[in-house]
Amino acid sequence: MQIRDLPYPDPGVPDARSGPRFLLWLGRNQLGGQIKAVCWGLLHFAGIGGLSVGAGLAVQAVIDRSGGRLALAGGFIALCGAAISVGDTMLHRTAVTNWIAVAARVQQLLARKTAHLGSALTRRVAAGEVVAVSTGDVEKIGWFVEALSRFLSAFIAIILICLGLVLYLPELGTLVAVGVPVLAVAVLPLLPRAAQRADIQREKAGRATELASDTVAGLRVLRGIGGEELFLGRYRAASQEVREAAVRSARMWSLISAIQVLLPGIMLISVIWYGAQLVLDGRIEVGGLVTVYSAVTLLLFPLRHFEEIAMAYSFSRPSAKRAARVLSLERTAFEDERGHLDDARPSGDLYDPATGLRAPSGLLTAVVCGDPDVAGRLAERLGGHAAGEEKGASVLLGGVALDDLPLDAARACVLVQDKDPVLLSGTLAELLDIPASGAVDPEKALAAAQCGDVLDALIQASVDGSGDPMRSRITERGRSLSGGQRQRLALARSLVTDPEVLVLDEPTSAVDSHTEARIAQSVKELRAGRTTVVFASSPLLLDHADRVVFVHEGQVGAVGLHRELLRSDPGYREVVTRETEDERGEQKQIMTPASARAREEIEESA
Repeated sequence: MQIRDLPYPDPGVPDARSGPRFLLWLGRNQLGGQIKAVCWGLLHFAGIGGLSVGAGLAVQAVIDRSGGRLALAGGFIALCGAAISVGDTMLHRTAVTNWIAVAARVQQLLARKTAHLGSALTRRVAAGEVVAVSTGDVEKIGWFVEALSRFLSAFIAIILICLGLVLYLPELGTLVAVGVPVLAVAVLPLLPRAAQRADIQREKAGRATELASDTVAGLRVLRGIGGEELFLGRYRAASQEVREAAVRSARMWSLISAIQVLLPGIMLISVIWYGAQLVLDGRIEVGGLVTVYSAVTLLLFPLRHFEEIAMAYSFSRPSAKRAARVLSLERTAFEDERGHLDDARPSGDLYDPATGLRAPSGLLTAVVCGDPDVAGRLAERLGGHAAGEEKGASVLLGGVALDDLPLDAARACVLVQDKDPVLLSGTLAELLDIPASGAVDPEKALAAAQCGDVLDALIQASVDGSGDPMRSRITERGRSLSGGQRQRLALARSLVTDPEVLVLDEPTSAVDSHTEARIAQSVKELRAGRTTVVFASSPLLLDHADRVVFVHEGQVGAVGLHRELLRSDPGYREVVTRETEDERGEQKQIMTPASARAREEIEESA
């Protein structure tokens, strides 16, 4: 895999059962790149090991006053230098390519999962965790994959060098062969504590990131209520906790690094002392001692990769666990063993067996729920995005289960706009340039959503002076606009798509009553012949609906027109008029026949 080949045509199906399994799956998919990196690493470390042999040959040639052997040793050292240069360059190039390729694969998987889950993702995983996974965690996972190839090549090189020393000088080689494994595993008892401290640091950092994200998102509101300093103080406290956790983690890793310096130093001194005794006894030559000394010195370099791989795994394991947790989230829809249906998109009534809610084809159906959260979850369920604990029988469209449709077809058939839609930064033309049927042009959608004042505001805020609102830029999440303006632009975007079924959750909660009435009438006219479901409790919207469904305690309680339900269903009237039981009792006690008739007239005109 070359960087120019990214992104992957298909990133694959990850093994997300656990963090280690996910790392193993990534390693298997990057096997070719890992083998290349290991081969270049072996060339690099072979050159490093050869330097010790060349140094020993050169010293012994000087002692023996042999110019020919000295020249031969010099040529051998030059050859080793070339191997080190080429091997190190290509090892770094290949390892970084592996890192980028793995990071790209993980990001593609996360992007695919985000599109797969839709708005249900942020309800099942904290927003700060999603940000951490898609940024910092991707880098840590890539770091482990990059370090793995260097570690494997260093591990193989150390075994070969120790074996060579044992065969070359058994007296000193055996000491080195016994001491090197001790050096490699000396820090293992400290790694669990170091990993634990690193996990605490990352957890605190994730909370601080989530707090910062929430503070920035609500900065406009916080300033309005004077709570800016309060939330900034909370973030300062959270950031100090992150700093303290980072210092504690760094202390442990510093201790590990100190041990990695101390123990090799002790071993090096032992080799020199014992080797000097062997030279004085005449059991080995000076050149042999120089070779072993050089080999032990150079072995310290590949031994550093043992520390690196330990750190990389300690950091990447929780990162991989978080990534696997996100990637393991599944769409609530089940796919039966018969496989998917064809891409043909069904049409007809939208029916939810769990609640009994039916939205007839081609009509505007209003749904009233006493609890806004229940309404939001039901709206998501109608689009196939409900949370896992709410999974039940699939919603049907024209008798076809949405769960049996390919995801793209299901999303094209049913579009859900939640109560807090997100506007991406860019121009208004880019915002409305989305996959659509083509039956509704942006001008009609903007007019139906009553966006005239929004267009005027965009023209005034335009920096290019073109006077074209479609070329005016919208800031991130539409923060330069009011809540009602953002809501209407989001509604216009949904109308442009012109899906078979459009589900709107409180689409006019942030607009004034006059605008709300005009939107209700315009949307009904624009969506004529298409199925529209609106979750709302505003009489102005409900009065324009072809059919009103009252959902009480998770089941359809009443169906009819708005004015009929006001007269016939006390529960419905309580939700729509915000009337309590005590108020109803008091009104009944003091209500005269004349006042009762007046109240009925008011309700009929509502």
